Amino acid sequence: MTTTSQPPAAGAVVAPVPAPGPAPQPDEGRRPRWQRALFVLALVAAAVVFLLPFVWLVGASLRPREYVFAPGLLPTPFAPDNYARAWEAMPLVTWLTNSLVVGVAAAAAATLSSAWVAFGFAYFRFPGRNLLFGLVLATMMLPFAVTMIPTYLIWNRLGLVDTQVPLWAGNLFGSAFYIFLLRQFFLSLPREYFEAARVDGASYPQLFWRMAFPLVRPALLVAFVFEFKASWTDLVKPLIYLRNEQLYTLPRGLKVILDRFGYGGEQQWEIVLAASVIATVPMIILFFLAQRHFVEGIATGGRKG
Repeated sequence: MTTTSQPPAAGAVVAPVPAPGPAPQPDEGRRPRWQRALFVLALVAAAVVFLLPFVWLVGASLRPREYVFAPGLLPTPFAPDNYARAWEAMPLVTWLTNSLVVGVAAAAAATLSSAWVAFGFAYFRFPGRNLLFGLVLATMMLPFAVTMIPTYLIWNRLGLVDTQVPLWAGNLFGSAFYIFLLRQFFLSLPREYFEAARVDGASYPQLFWRMAFPLVRPALLVAFVFEFKASWTDLVKPLIYLRNEQLYTLPRGLKVILDRFGYGGEQQWEIVLAASVIATVPMIILFFLAQRHFVEGIATGGRKG
């Protein structure tokens, strides 16, 4: 008995028959498993290489004096009182506080002033803008030694030598590197947003603070962390401008500890190493607190560059 197909009734919805095509292929852009495993192993190996000096530093700082340079990474014998001796030998709390104050002031000054200049280069159109921006970038070619003596003479004439002001106040004039970095972010913002705000009566400071500033926050955080790290590890400026030991920053204080307990001193290297760990830990904490925004700003900058 044969079955005869009937035509569809009027008004009925007929599902389309999919056209034959090639079978779905696996994701060609996905790497093979062995390549991914090899990549992870390479990253782990690189991380071990970078972490090994710090691990040795921590382990050596927890050993007695006669075992500081013994082979191995583990702190055996264990001598945690090295840190107490380092705190008692030098005013580390004062130096840490000074470094924190100077670092925050320097980072905030460099970030805000550079952001202002970068916004001006990104938003305004005027003759000679590219030439002026090129001159700003050209200042990065000047070594610090070229401007060191004239800068010192200026601060000396102002009577600010042996104060902490020269350590951060120079950042109020911006930094060419941060101006370039932030300008790239400002250029990526739609100009129509700012033009619409201008039509509504917004001033230029309002364009910056209310619109541009929140949109480039990851880039501002990158600039802040970079400059804070540069100030935290800077030894040259404190050596030039500071005389009073109570005004020393941590790098300048570590130089005193090295001279007194290291070469030419009492050869108490466990104290030097313990103080070095104390100086390193705050930067590690800062990075872990800001790593999400920090990595986001670096990645976004790479995409927009």
